[in-house]
Amino acid sequence: MLILCRHFGIRQLHQCTTTMASSSCSCCRETSSIIRIFVIFLLVSSSVCPVFSSESHGLRATNQTLRPEKELKIIRQRLKEINKPAVKTIQSPDGDVIDCVLLHQQPAFDHPQLKGQQPSDPPERPRTIEAQGMMNIGGEEEVERVQVWRMSGETCPEGTIPMRRTREEDMLRASSVRRFGRKPRRRVRRDSTSYGHEHAVGYVNGGEYYGAKGSINVWAPHVTDQYEFSLSQLWLISGSFAHDLNTMEAGWQVSPELYGDNYPRFFTYWTNDAYETTGCYNLLCSGFVQTNNRIAIGTAISPISSYHGRQFDITLLVWKDPKHGNWWLEFGPGVLVGYWPSFLFTHLRDHATMVQFGGEVVNLRAGGFHTSTAMGSGHFSGEGFGKASYFRNLEVVDWDNNLIPLPNLRLLADHPNCYDIRGGINGDWGHYFYYGGPGRNVRCP
Repeated sequence: MLILCRHFGIRQLHQCTTTMASSSCSCCRETSSIIRIFVIFLLVSSSVCPVFSSESHGLRATNQTLRPEKELKIIRQRLKEINKPAVKTIQSPDGDVIDCVLLHQQPAFDHPQLKGQQPSDPPERPRTIEAQGMMNIGGEEEVERVQVWRMSGETCPEGTIPMRRTREEDMLRASSVRRFGRKPRRRVRRDSTSYGHEHAVGYVNGGEYYGAKGSINVWAPHVTDQYEFSLSQLWLISGSFAHDLNTMEAGWQVSPELYGDNYPRFFTYWTNDAYETTGCYNLLCSGFVQTNNRIAIGTAISPISSYHGRQFDITLLVWKDPKHGNWWLEFGPGVLVGYWPSFLFTHLRDHATMVQFGGEVVNLRAGGFHTSTAMGSGHFSGEGFGKASYFRNLEVVDWDNNLIPLPNLRLLADHPNCYDIRGGINGDWGHYFYYGGPGRNVRCP
């Protein structure tokens, strides 16, 4: 059996004598088709915009001075819309600035349907149906240092939320200032090679899903090109996979374009029109309503897993509030982050028709070669626990607000010679899979 050891709100896993896919271990040595078309379409995610590295500070400054005055005016107006007055400001060790903003002044309440409103009451949490041999971890868990900004020892007061301050340099990295924080608008494509995005995912579809849950171990994958990214997330999806596609997304990502560094960061996303005009990352537009004063969306996660060493994972749960219909996000057992109001969506206003878990990278093929940007740990699934990335204890929420095992998990890798996936089921991890890879190698030129 795998023993879970707590460490600052992130669960730390150890393997003692055997791999997770096989039999149990005795101790914890340390305390610390149509379906395919549908899946591939959803997995087309954002293109990455130009970014200037830390070594090209002078070039960034030059780029800023060359911006037309009209565009600079738009940038400053957007910064004013995103960054709200701070009750308290916290300097994070990684360079981020965290503003403690009054809850009702966050960007979500700029939305016409939320102006003057109070946040929704906390929902009834989905009930867990226990299965023999499965771990059932629940209740409130104190989240202390799951993010780097909390290492300062500071926190935001009650009645406020922590917001990562968006700076002018963040917007100057984007190729489209008007669409900063959004995925690029583009013509819908349904093939796996669209826009250089590659994936390794597990998914279920064909039913009505009212939520999803899973645990993901966190890594800091190498991102070769400044214009690429690597992420691991869960998706809840509904719509016809055309211009009315609805998604909610949450996980961790390394995105130099969006954040200006290579830290794995907790993120959210949503859209109700296939990324065309609606939605955004994190709190960069009016949409997601944050209610938690301890978790900052868009900030770095700590600690992270190490190859052949300690494994740290985060648990994410998204579910539809049976009473009010909003979709809530939980980060760690019992720790509510906030919610997507149901009115943001069309199809997802009712339920999801597909749930997906997995990894994604952007492959720009610089120089005509496949990227060396890593997915997950950067190692193939066959290496197993402590080396490969994983999703575990995968569940969905049914119509009666019950968390249940996945009815029929299917696996898909766009380019298995570059990034692959393999899964299974056992008493400790329920439904799980390992996934990822290094990208360019002798079998992936």
